[in-house]
Amino acid sequence: MRTIRRLIYREVIASVVFVAAGFLALFFFFDFVDELPNVGRGVTPYRLTQALLYVTLLVPNHLYELMPIAVLIGTIFVMARLAQSSEYTILRTSGLGPGRALRTLMALGVIFTLLTFAAGDYVAPAADKAAQLLRARYQGRISIGQTGAWLKERQDKSTYTVNVSALAADGSLQGVRLFEADDQGRLMRTTSAARGQFVDEAWLLMDAEISHFDNSGQRARVDHQTVPQLRWRTELTQEMVSVALLKPDRMSTIDLFQYIQHLEQNGQTSQRYEIEFWRKVFYPLSCMVMVVLALPFAYLHFRSGGITSYVFGGVLIGISFFLLNNVFGYVGNLRDWWPWLTAAAPGLLYTLLSLAAFTFLVLRR
Repeated sequence: MRTIRRLIYREVIASVVFVAAGFLALFFFFDFVDELPNVGRGVTPYRLTQALLYVTLLVPNHLYELMPIAVLIGTIFVMARLAQSSEYTILRTSGLGPGRALRTLMALGVIFTLLTFAAGDYVAPAADKAAQLLRARYQGRISIGQTGAWLKERQDKSTYTVNVSALAADGSLQGVRLFEADDQGRLMRTTSAARGQFVDEAWLLMDAEISHFDNSGQRARVDHQTVPQLRWRTELTQEMVSVALLKPDRMSTIDLFQYIQHLEQNGQTSQRYEIEFWRKVFYPLSCMVMVVLALPFAYLHFRSGGITSYVFGGVLIGISFFLLNNVFGYVGNLRDWWPWLTAAAPGLLYTLLSLAAFTFLVLRR
């Protein structure tokens, strides 16, 4: 059986690497074409070499996204080719029963799961952060649109709503606004600063403009003042601001968990981030779903030239899985479903369907 496992592992890994390399080359080309209009622009001239480096840094994130479907296509191709050439029939007569075949592919799926987890939780976030800093160095800043990032923090009897428009390439803050309200929700003070820096457990705001709202008398009064430097003590770290400025799917699992804890402690909704957290947990396991989906193709009877249609059908199944996964994420966020169930439902559904198809082909036919 060791020889049979080596044969299957070698064929499947070679096919998955080939498919992944093809997809990555295609996405690399598309990203590079999208970056070409930015060459020569920015605060510092954005050169072609920087564009190539930026696109290269996006490759780990594409690998994380494409790994499950590459596993599906590669495994389907190997299983279908072995069935078409009757090699799988020979392997079955050599002792490769249905249960042993399933365990063999599941062990291979565990390897792909670990690789996907490592790429999505360690390599891709670091590479994506480096890519964003590279773009910020030449184009000015990291931002998520016109409104920037919004955060919230409670201190004593005050609640602070914080808005940061962007992070500069050196990690400093740009366009900071603080809105301080009392425990009854009345606005007490607003602070705005064009730039700021992270210091020990505080933000150092430069040329801060402060507006005090006094509602204690019969007439409301607003006092304005400007200070050269304002030190605002806060638990909001540079990592939290970076997390808020990045898309949830670009964060690591630990960053997502810490950010969810911060949102819950400050009474903010965290449904979107909880769903993304559980998707980060279950997404690598989709590689095991893909190998289970591919196994029934080894028990089909192929005619000459019929392998292409079956592989294409398998690709459509994989695409439908990812579409359903995305749809469940959006619907679960809108309907307030349990985050873990929203993230796990597509994988569980397709695993049950693939096991049902496998059981039907083995036991019934």
